[in-house]
Amino acid sequence: MDKKSLHSVALSMRSLTIDAIQKANSGHPGLPLGAAELGAFLYGAAMKYDPADPSWIDRDRFVLSAGHGSMFLYSILHLAGFPISIDDIKAFRQVGSKCPGHPEYGVTPGVETTTGPLGQGIAMAVGMAIAERMMGSKFNRPGFTVFDHYTYTLVGDGCLMEGVSSEACSLAGHLGLGKLIAYYDSNAVSIDGPTSITFTEDVGKRFEAYGWQVLSGDMYDFEGLETLTAKAKTDAGRPSLIILKSVIGKGSPNKQGTSGAHGSPLGEEEAAKAKAILGIPLDQPFWAAPEAYAFFEKRRVELAAAKAAWQKTYEAWGKANPELSEELSRWYFNRPAKEPDLPSFTAGDKIATRNASGKVLAAIATAWPNLVGGSADLQNPNVVGLPADPAGSSSVFGKDNPGGRYLHFGVREFAMTAITNGIALHGGLRAFTATFLVFADYMRPAIRLAALMKLPVVYVLTHDSIFVGEDGPTHQPIESLTALRTIPNLTVLRPADAEETAVAWRQAMERTDGPTVLALSRQNLPVVVKDDPEWPYTMALGAYVVRNPKVAPDLVLAASGSEVSLALAAADLVSGKKPNLAIRIVSVPDRGTFYKAPAAVRDAILSPPAKIFVAEAGISMGWERIAPFENILSIERFGESGPGDKVAAALGFTAQAFADLIMARLMK
Repeated sequence: MDKKSLHSVALSMRSLTIDAIQKANSGHPGLPLGAAELGAFLYGAAMKYDPADPSWIDRDRFVLSAGHGSMFLYSILHLAGFPISIDDIKAFRQVGSKCPGHPEYGVTPGVETTTGPLGQGIAMAVGMAIAERMMGSKFNRPGFTVFDHYTYTLVGDGCLMEGVSSEACSLAGHLGLGKLIAYYDSNAVSIDGPTSITFTEDVGKRFEAYGWQVLSGDMYDFEGLETLTAKAKTDAGRPSLIILKSVIGKGSPNKQGTSGAHGSPLGEEEAAKAKAILGIPLDQPFWAAPEAYAFFEKRRVELAAAKAAWQKTYEAWGKANPELSEELSRWYFNRPAKEPDLPSFTAGDKIATRNASGKVLAAIATAWPNLVGGSADLQNPNVVGLPADPAGSSSVFGKDNPGGRYLHFGVREFAMTAITNGIALHGGLRAFTATFLVFADYMRPAIRLAALMKLPVVYVLTHDSIFVGEDGPTHQPIESLTALRTIPNLTVLRPADAEETAVAWRQAMERTDGPTVLALSRQNLPVVVKDDPEWPYTMALGAYVVRNPKVAPDLVLAASGSEVSLALAAADLVSGKKPNLAIRIVSVPDRGTFYKAPAAVRDAILSPPAKIFVAEAGISMGWERIAPFENILSIERFGESGPGDKVAAALGFTAQAFADLIMARLMK
């Protein structure tokens, strides 16, 4: 290990950090100044990667969980030779820059995931480590190791205060993820002051209780970093937490060791003093040591040689295992092994969409053998169990079964969702999670990141309305659908019956640019007859015509999910009193997509100037775009405990109530 060169790398990281944050007049210098040695060590000595191919499938992954310290990452990626220029760094935190305020996946080469919301980074790192184990189990063969890499993450005090890190790290210990190494930047300072005001637990003992190997050392000791990392790698059965004592804002004479170094520029005077102390030229803005650049020129040669050796192994593996090689290609390009043999359903049959989903999932999982996932201790209620593989091996992933596809996440909705993001980010695998719709609030921050990163994760959210019944208002989602629909780039599908459920699953699996929610019923729903001759293709529009009169409609009843059946029943009641009315029924499984459709498409489905009525078992928000509030049958309060049909009757949410609302409005 070339310690002298690594010191020049760490010094250069500090120099670039000071100037970038000062120029932007915004940023967080504390972590990059305080942990530069770790960045120099990881990229200069420990990790395998290829700056010319940041997406190499067997690279080590590094996750900056404490994403506010983004200049730590940008500075080392620049020095290491990733396509990030000094001009990019000069544009730190500016619109369109490769160096945004917090690391963003898909924006900056070498950034493995979007971080900033504390705690989610280490949870995603857990997912990456799970994916590495799954991929290695599937594709490695004697003499041919295709997947053999580590996931490293840097966490701060804030990350470890967040509950999601506890959830995720507890599961990581249970699963024995030995290729996960977390470095804890233990500087005892957060935004409000010393961590002693809020955070006095023994973190090491906590992680030991989780089943982690816990090691301790000094952030500024390169030999110690090397020794500790090597020791972490010797314990293949446990993830490792390496606690590194550090000084936030190291080098800033008046701010180091204080909260003042956390989230504000040093200021011109303090920056000059820090540079003088550190030995950074005062007359060369955005200076980096020539020795650092020279070091990484040599380092890239070594890394390229290692990558070339892996490439030879990979090519030999492909020749020896052509079918496996083709399967790996399918996994990365989201191609099914075969067309899914989706179940068929008969009009009039009654089946809960969660149960229909379970049948469809079995077919989808056979067609996409790289589909993995699980639920938050709700496998049976969510109906998401995966069948054993053809050889009879257990479907459950675990410490002793790395080939399993089903993950028992336990009651850890937030971590489950963040971990699944990590699995998706790793590459090669498609992932799903499942819980009750009302608990999407626990998942929301990670769903939001999945949408931001355009990850094609599927969320199976069952028990989607007041018809949950006896579990009462705590478990009866009222605002949940609307809340999910507000997240940009999240597709929310609420199928009306088993047939729509099958199409929804297929749409979710074919999507590659963002996540999808499947909101599914607990109660049985009839499979409805569909008049649209182009169905199921028109479901991709977000809405389609279920029942169509022979003439232009006077009324259009629009609904989603279980309320499509309710709308059909209400239409029959209205027709009994007003037989001359032409009534069209429209299913809107994907309101967001429907609203984005061209006006001509929307008009063809809603048929203005027909009067439009809407029914959905939740709040009305958003439906006012197609119908006045007075024409919407909704629920604007929390539910009640009792059998589902009686709860609906008590809340005035029945076919008769919808028919009465329609008749009352027609008489005005």
